[in-house]
Amino acid sequence: MPYQHTIRGKVYLFNDLRVLLARAAPFRTGDALAGLSAETYEERVAAQITLADVPLTDFLNTAVIPYELDEVTRLIVDGHDLQAFNPISHLTVGGFRDWLLKDETDHAVLKGIEAGITPEMVAAVSKIMRNQDLIAVAKKCEVITRFRNTVGLKGHFSTRLQANHPTDDPKGILAGIIDGLFYGSGDAVIGINPASDSPAAVMKLLLLIDRLREQFEIPTQSCILSHVTTTIDLINQNAPVDLCFQSIAGTEQANNSFGVNLTLLDEAHQATLSLNRGTVGSNVMYFETGQGSALSANAHHGVDQQTCEVRAYAIARKYNPMLVNTVVGFIGPEYLYDGKQIIRAALEDHFCGKLMGLPMGVDVCYTNHAEADQDDMDNLVTLLGVAGCNFIMGIPGSDDIMLNYQSTSFHDALYVRKMLGLKPAPEFEQWLIKQGITDPSGSLMDPDPALLKKMDSLWQI
Repeated sequence: MPYQHTIRGKVYLFNDLRVLLARAAPFRTGDALAGLSAETYEERVAAQITLADVPLTDFLNTAVIPYELDEVTRLIVDGHDLQAFNPISHLTVGGFRDWLLKDETDHAVLKGIEAGITPEMVAAVSKIMRNQDLIAVAKKCEVITRFRNTVGLKGHFSTRLQANHPTDDPKGILAGIIDGLFYGSGDAVIGINPASDSPAAVMKLLLLIDRLREQFEIPTQSCILSHVTTTIDLINQNAPVDLCFQSIAGTEQANNSFGVNLTLLDEAHQATLSLNRGTVGSNVMYFETGQGSALSANAHHGVDQQTCEVRAYAIARKYNPMLVNTVVGFIGPEYLYDGKQIIRAALEDHFCGKLMGLPMGVDVCYTNHAEADQDDMDNLVTLLGVAGCNFIMGIPGSDDIMLNYQSTSFHDALYVRKMLGLKPAPEFEQWLIKQGITDPSGSLMDPDPALLKKMDSLWQI
């Protein structure tokens, strides 16, 4: 169905909902690269005004990627809850924005509509929201997950301790992990991207982290970010897998390029649950996403990169994950050119994921050839802290020497916690106090010599 709007006598015609969503998106280089973005600022405004008047029911009657071509579309359509949709079924996209911003639309109300909103509805409303709108609504959402600790509680802010190494050297990784622990990092997960996806290499890292966790009774979870097929094979060997990781995207074709589909994810989810390693909960999946992934695989079907991104959240939602994070600036300036685009995309992703009920974190990051710097990341991490982001990355010196990109350091998380009065996950916080790493106020303490001596034994690997 075509949509149109007239500005100063000029008629802007948008052939269908897919085109309208793309033209209404704030400018980013990925959509321009794909030939999807508005050609002028006036056309973008016309598209946003038009989109604001689109009834939410239109999204139930129109699939941006045909049902018969895409299993992600089938998941979205078949899983939609009309009863949960009913409270907002009378609204337009613009009316939905106004409803979301009302004071009486609180966490409980938002929780009630989660199953009734589709990714395309959520992407649409984000396109007509200012940054402060995205922050204000995301702040209302509380998405709590549990495995060995509790992540996502109001007043708490967690980190993934990411001590990658370019050769998977165990001592190098261990040094990074210990450094992070002494800065209060690692309550979301101790997660390592392996340089090699070989089962033997991944098993070695799993055993390394599990030994450290058990010896010091650390109430956190571990994850080696290997491909899901490698993880399933290791689970069948009874490896100490806490969380199962996989990168996902918003179209079946893009996921095929990652070597995954919903059937395989079902298998991985059930296999990881079967280990029964959680102590306070059973959220066992960890997903990473990022705007531009479907476009980079030439698998976007003419859908703008942000709408594709939010469609990936429908997959994540199916598995009740422990963690989801958008690696927002990782793909590069071909998709998000500069600090402004990265900041906007991160706030969109966090808002959209939270509204869909996901435990969203953000890898606040950029590649070295992007027009961005650490000041942009300082701005973004502060905004995300205000917005109630569940977690960020903690990387030694904020420089990932294996993946070759810039992210956030252990100090950045300490800054956010101190400035905004936030704490680590409660079980992890008590462990930090017990170990003498922090005091009850969250301030770092001088390392206990007895603890340092105990850690000396770890180097015998």
